[in-house]
Parts: sequence; structure tokens; C-alpha cells
Amino acid sequence: MKKLLMLCIGLASSTYILAQDVTDAVRYSMDEIQGTARFRSMSGAFGALGGDMSAVNINPAGSAIFNNSHASVSIGVFSKNDDINYFNGFTTSSNSNFDLNQLGATLVFINRNESSPWKKFTLSAAYDRSADFDDDWMARGINPNNSIGSYFLGYANGVNGQGLRLDEISALPGETISQAYSEIGSFYGYENQQAFLGYESYIIDPVEDTDENTAYTSNINGTDFDQEYYYASRGYNGKLAFNFATSYEDKIFLGINLNTHFINYERSTFLSEINSNENSTITSVDFENNLLTTGSGFSFQLGGIAKVTEEFRVGLSYNSPTWYRISEETSQYLATDSPEGSAIVNPNVINIFPEYRLQTPSKVTGSLAYVFGKQGLLSFDYSIKDYSGSKFRPTSDIVFSEINNSISNALDTANSYRVGGEYRYKQLSFRGGYRFEESPYKNDSFYGDLTGYSLGLGYNFGSFNLDMAFSQAERDTNYQLYNVGLTDSVEFQSKFTDVILTLGFKI
Repeated sequence: MKKLLMLCIGLASSTYILAQDVTDAVRYSMDEIQGTARFRSMSGAFGALGGDMSAVNINPAGSAIFNNSHASVSIGVFSKNDDINYFNGFTTSSNSNFDLNQLGATLVFINRNESSPWKKFTLSAAYDRSADFDDDWMARGINPNNSIGSYFLGYANGVNGQGLRLDEISALPGETISQAYSEIGSFYGYENQQAFLGYESYIIDPVEDTDENTAYTSNINGTDFDQEYYYASRGYNGKLAFNFATSYEDKIFLGINLNTHFINYERSTFLSEINSNENSTITSVDFENNLLTTGSGFSFQLGGIAKVTEEFRVGLSYNSPTWYRISEETSQYLATDSPEGSAIVNPNVINIFPEYRLQTPSKVTGSLAYVFGKQGLLSFDYSIKDYSGSKFRPTSDIVFSEINNSISNALDTANSYRVGGEYRYKQLSFRGGYRFEESPYKNDSFYGDLTGYSLGLGYNFGSFNLDMAFSQAERDTNYQLYNVGLTDSVEFQSKFTDVILTLGFKI
């Protein structure tokens, strides 16, 4: 009978999916091309300009602006500083890393047939890092009403109003913690695993000690819970674009990108909670969660640039949705203390979840630029992106359908504006820019708008150029600790500072 049960569990594991949420969709839908120093110093306002390797990621027609084959490589220091508030507690954090953020080359082929209106075409390959997940912070405060016990109690009593059976969140006779945790997760799912942790650590108790019991109580009660929450993440989201572009009469430029995307995201969180309440039999809890996410995706881009006059240019580009395939692994650890002793629930199990699919929203960008001969230029980009169009797939799945409804209700269309300028004096270029990006959430008090500015310098040595950029942006956000029970949020005031150096050269 035991072998038959194990066979059923093995088969059931193919439908076991970790509960994704709106924040996952937003994390992988937001793209922040860090780009070359020239691109960054003008706040990315390059949709109608081209002639820069990172501009290819905004408008694929941009590579056809090059007159000569070109390559560039960029390195940078990327910093994030946070002011963190959690109830009555205030902390700060500072993170920085040094990395290669851009690498690319364009080959320009001139049409020697002078009677042909198609003057040239280009082939390009460009890598840009579009998101940086490196982050470390700690929040501390006295939560007046809510304990981590509500997390386990919420799962046990049922997030959908239907409590879980005791025999579906507890170990069979003779089973180890590792065996029970693994089998419960495979056979019943994530919710039952969380309730199992709470039950085995004595945080929750059944109202009746029977297999059919579906109601539970918490052994953590009262007020004023001293909580510390530690967050650490690593990883990136990268984009590799293969580009083809062409020029018609040197007045119309058309291009297409075929893009490959990469996700690598690691996150570890640790909550420490203590209380001295008389009606709490559990006085201390340590709860750790680890997540590893890897994925790959595909998208395409179409774009055009038109020289209305020799000075005035307009651009239009379309970014398709990105279609991702994503895999996740998790592990957990829980320890509790009480006057009667301590309990450690360490399953020492890595949950490997079936691959799922995510479709991020498309984006349309319109651009204007005015070039003052060799003296300088002004550029403006406007983009629109409907984050509510993000979808977990297959949409026929009941769980994914519910998440997609939450995405539709929580997220909104976001507009972004970028303005950039450049002034040239002999071989020296002075640059600056400003950008504004609306929140992807309908409730922008939860996740605020982003505002930023940038400055830069460049020097043209003839066969190569050296550019430097400084940019800074600010955004206020809230981070919700857990999706169930302990749903209180940490408030962030974040400042992002980048310094990028680019070497570009003719090839």
C-alpha cells in the first residue's frame, strides 16, 4: 500500500506548482536597459537617433544610422541606497556592484549599386543587462498586532476558506520530517507544506485531534511582536538582440530585432520574531525561505526612423511581449522556542517545481529628435506599456487564472518620458537627460513613480571614443513580507546611482 501511495505521489508532483503572484509578473516585466555611457547620459532617449549600440534595444532601425562598422563595451558601478521603515523601526542599506553591462557590434554593408535606393544594410548583435537583482537589506520593528503565526494559521485554516485536514498536514507513523515534507508537497501542494511546518513546530494546534479536523488555533497570541526581516538577492535579467536594419535613400531606416532573454534570480529571506506575551506558548520563531529562479525567453522588435528633414527625425518602435519559460526551486527552515523547549523543523529538501510560462506585456515607443548639424541634438521618447496584460500560462489552469485576474485588477498602463540632449565642442561632447516612469500599479502609493536625471561626457579620438555617464533615480515602494497572514509591508525610499564607462571603436 505504501508503494502504491508513493507512486500516486510521484505522478501528482507533475501538477504541483508554487503559488506565483503579481510581484513575480512585475519583476520580470520591467526592463531597465543600463546601456552604453552615451545612452545612459541622455536617459535612454534614443528612439529617433540611433547610432549607438544600446539604441538598437529601443528602436531596431537605429543600427542603420551607423556609417561604419562599430563595436562597444561598457562597464559600470551600480549602487542602490535605501531608507527603510517598518512600524517604529528605521534602518538603511547600501549595495553596489561592478559589472559588464553592455557588449555589442554592428557590421555595416554599403550597397555599391548607386542606382539602388537601398543604400546599406547592417547586421548587429548586442547584449544588454536589463535588470539587476543584487540587493541586501534588513527591516526591524515592533509589530503591534500581527505575528508570523498568522502565516501558518492562514494556510492551515485555508486561504480560500476551506481548512486543511490534519492527516494532510502531518507525518505518517515512522516518517521523518524530510519524508513527510516532501510527500505532502508532492501530493497535496504548497499550502499543505506551510501548514505542516506550523504544526510540526507547535505554532498551530488542531481544534480536534482527529484526521478529519479542519480548524486550527495559534499558540502565538497577544500584541507587540519584535520582528527582524533579512532579505538578500542576487542575479540579473539579460537580453541578447540579433538585429537586421536597412536604409532607404538614407531617409527611411527600418529594422528588426530577434531577442533572447535570460533570467537568473536567487533570493533568501529570514524572519526572526520574539514576544513575551503571557498567552503565547511560543516565544521565538526563526523562519527562512530560499528561492532560485532560472528562465529563458524570446521576443521581437520592429522599428523605423524617418528623416523628415536633414535635422528633424521621428521614430516608432514596437516591442512584442516576452514569452518566458521559468523554473523554480525552493527550500525552507523553521525553528521555535517556548518555555517547554525548542523545536527545529529542517526538512533539508529542495522543492523542484514544474516549468511554467509567463507572458510579459508589449511596449510601443514614439520618438522625436532634432539634430543641430555637428553642434548637438535634442531627443524625446514616449513609451506606453500595459502591465495588466501580463499573463501566467496556461490561462486554462485554475490557479493561473486566479493570478491573472489579480494582475488585471492590480496593474495598470504605465507611461514613460525620456528627454536627452548633447552639445559638441570639437572632439568633446557634453550630455544630459531626464526620465519619468509611471508606476505599473494602479495604487502608486504601493509602488511609486520613478524620476531620474543623468549627465555625461564623451571624447572622440577618431578611430575610437571614450564616454562616461552618471545617472541617479528615485522611487518609493512597499515590500509585502508574505502573501498570507503576515501581510504587513516594509516602506522603502530608494535611490539608484550608476556610473558607466564605455569604449567604442570602429571595426
